[in-house]
Parts: sequence; structure tokens; C-alpha cells
Amino acid sequence: MSSPNRMPWVDTAKGLSIILVVMMYSAYNTGEYTGGVGFLHYVIGFATPFRMPEFFLISGLFLSQVIDRPWRRYVDRRVVHYLYFYVLWALISIGLKIGIFSRDPAGMLHDLAMAIVQPYGVLWFIYMLAVFGIVIRVLREFRVPHWIVILAAAALQMWAPKPDSYALEQFAAYFVFFYLGFVLAPLIFRLVEWTQARPAVAVAGLLGWAVVNGLLVYSPGYAVQPVGMQMGLAAWPPLHLALAVAGAVALCVAGGFLSKFASMEWLRWLGEHSLVVYVAFTIPMSIFRGVMLASGLLTDTGMLSLAVLLVSVVSPVVLYFIVKRIGFGTFLFERPAWAHVDRPNVAKAPSKPMPRPAREAA
Repeated sequence: MSSPNRMPWVDTAKGLSIILVVMMYSAYNTGEYTGGVGFLHYVIGFATPFRMPEFFLISGLFLSQVIDRPWRRYVDRRVVHYLYFYVLWALISIGLKIGIFSRDPAGMLHDLAMAIVQPYGVLWFIYMLAVFGIVIRVLREFRVPHWIVILAAAALQMWAPKPDSYALEQFAAYFVFFYLGFVLAPLIFRLVEWTQARPAVAVAGLLGWAVVNGLLVYSPGYAVQPVGMQMGLAAWPPLHLALAVAGAVALCVAGGFLSKFASMEWLRWLGEHSLVVYVAFTIPMSIFRGVMLASGLLTDTGMLSLAVLLVSVVSPVVLYFIVKRIGFGTFLFERPAWAHVDRPNVAKAPSKPMPRPAREAA
């Protein structure tokens, strides 16, 4: 069951988002090794404009509830929380990949040092959430008008040249969506509530959006490649930005529609625990793909990509239930008490405070 403090449609939309994100890495990672293109490549091609923007927009929806908290409490909730999981899983990923599998201690130390200033691998999303949290709070302190921030962020997203810094590149590409989630949250909540009461309108609107998005992505000039997607008309920066916002809002509406069905409870649960999946999916993804290719049991790019997707999503969930059941390793998915910088109720608590679940801020 969903926590009474959570909104089912938000978690359902996040469930859709995490599946699309893992699907992208599964398909492109598999395509890189097989040199082929599978049917999931076309699904990811369709989602290219809005896949990551949706995740950032949803992450900004509830920022208004904490933005005016005292600095220490705000930093604990919106910065330290994310940095804890970033540092932990960067250590695990780099240690396993470079230190153990590649047997390169010097390379491991180099990558660990670089991970401080440049986000590592797929963990860049968590890294940027912490950065965005700080930037928006500073902008709030200086009372910079929303319209100025949105225009500047949109200009960065559309026209900023790609810098040498990966952190700056990702900041320019996605800050506008996080900020729009923060600013437009009341409108998005009302829209989803309105469409939930009118399912026929929701379905018609989603179908219309899907047709337009698909036609613009798969217009002349598109190319689906083993490790990427070259869009057609949708590649034009202003149109790409518009499609990203439209797609992000469309997934919110889709989340509102699907959350009404009891059969979609699994998707809502997955969204509620999206950070659990996000931080841990790359390890089983790489292992399973390597085993399948080495064994020759599954070599078709499309079917292998699908199998990799399923294993990559299910494995972190299984690990989560195992650590919850045995009571050891919960620090992998729940921030322990020592990793908080603001614990105002510690003195009043009758027992050791419960760790904050990763899913609360995913």
C-alpha cells in the first residue's frame, strides 16, 4: 500500500520514468556489444525528448514544500540525502568495475577522485539533484524572479555549447526541467486531477500527444543506431525543449490515469522505490549481458535487450527485499542516522531514529 503522505500518480509516473531510463541503458549497452538495433531502440527513440526531463520535472514537484526550511534542514533533505547515495554507490561501482574486475588500483583511485568533481556513470542524475537543490535555494535567497531563471535555463538547454565539464553539460541540459517542476507544480497537480476525473479526455490527449511526438521524432533525418538516436525535426533545439516539457507533462497525466487501476500497483511501488532501482541496476545489467553473450544462449539484440531490462529492474528489487528481510545492508538503500546533518528530534526520540528511506526522495 502507498504511504498516506504520497501521491499515487506521482509514484506511478516515476515508475514509468525509471523503466524508460533502465530501458535506454539496457538497449544501448546491448547494442554496443552486438552492433545491432532491436525493437527497444525504437521505443527509446520515441522517448528521447522526454525520458530524463520527466524524471527531473517530477523531482522538482515537491520542492516548494521544503524550499523555505532553515538551511541546515533543507541541505539535509535536498543535498546530503542525494550525496550519501551518490558517494556510496560510486564507491561500490568504481571499486567493483575498476578495482576488482579490471584489477587497476591506480585507475580506481583516479576515478574516485574524479567522481568528486565530475558525476560518475549513471549516478550523474543523483549528483545533479544535489547540485540543483543548492542552486535553486541560492536563487531563492537572492529573490531572482522565476521568469528570469526559466528564460536563462531554457537558453542554456537550447543553445549552450557542450563544455568540457560533464557536470556543466548536464546542468545546462536539465536544470530547466527541474525548475519548471518546482514552479509549475500547482498547475501540473491541477491538470492531473482534472484528467483523472475525465479518463476519456486523458486517453485522447495522450494519443494525440503520442502521434505528434512520434511524427516529429521519426521525421526525415532520423536514424536509430546501436548506441544512440538521431532525431528528425525534433532535434531542432526549441522544438526539442517543447517536446521535452510536453512529454514530461504527458507522463504525469499517464501516471494519473494508470494509478486508478489496481493492476498498476506494481508500477506505483516501483516508482516509490525508483532510487533503489536507479543506484543498483547497472551491476546486474552488465553481468547478465556478459553471461548471455558469452554463452550464446541469447544473442538477438531485441530479445537480449528486453531480457537485460527485466533483469536490471528486478535484481535491485530482489536485493532490496533481501536486505530488508535479513536486516543487514539496509544502508545500501536507506540513509542511516549518522548520515544526517539535521536531526532536531534526536533528543526527544524514545529509541534510535529510523533511517530515511531512499524512496522518499527518489
